[in-house]
Amino acid sequence: MKQVRLIVGLGNPGDAYKMTRHNVGFMVADEVADAFSISYERKKFDALFGRGRMEGEEVILAKPMAFMNRSGLPVYSVAKYFRILCEDMLVIHDDIDLAFGRIKIKEKGGHGGHNGVRSLMDAFGGGHFTRIRIGVGRSETDRNVADHVLSRFSADESKMLEQIIAKARDAVVTVLCKGTKEGMNRFNSKNIII
Repeated sequence: MKQVRLIVGLGNPGDAYKMTRHNVGFMVADEVADAFSISYERKKFDALFGRGRMEGEEVILAKPMAFMNRSGLPVYSVAKYFRILCEDMLVIHDDIDLAFGRIKIKEKGGHGGHNGVRSLMDAFGGGHFTRIRIGVGRSETDRNVADHVLSRFSADESKMLEQIIAKARDAVVTVLCKGTKEGMNRFNSKNIII
């Protein structure tokens, strides 16, 4: 029997954070949900999640509803409930160390200062999961990191956002259906998404 995969979009709950850089993981998860008609019909363990199929692969799509720095436990609880191993999890999150629009797929590794990934690593006891990192860039002013990731995209960035989210959705599908290595080959080499 094929293993069910868990796809997790990271973000902060609530309308105030909806269109911020830190919520790009939620945006991609929602795009995947729309593309494959997966609805977040369940709310349990402080997470929204739904079950569906992506090109024949059975998946659970989840968004933790705790704040970013506490997202680990809700995701761990969903994984445990469905008996999904850490290595069968794909996490989508923002990354300030990547230029805006870049997508980078990574197998395992550290948290790179990302509080959501750090929380997941604490909950799972390690970082043995694949990540799709979406570049949101660093602030061009002296604004601190927290203020930057919790800010909304600029007008110019917003014009490109739809294409970036669609490309990240394609990266999710590629990793899930063709493997992480294929995903890396296809998406990591691109300097800019558009």
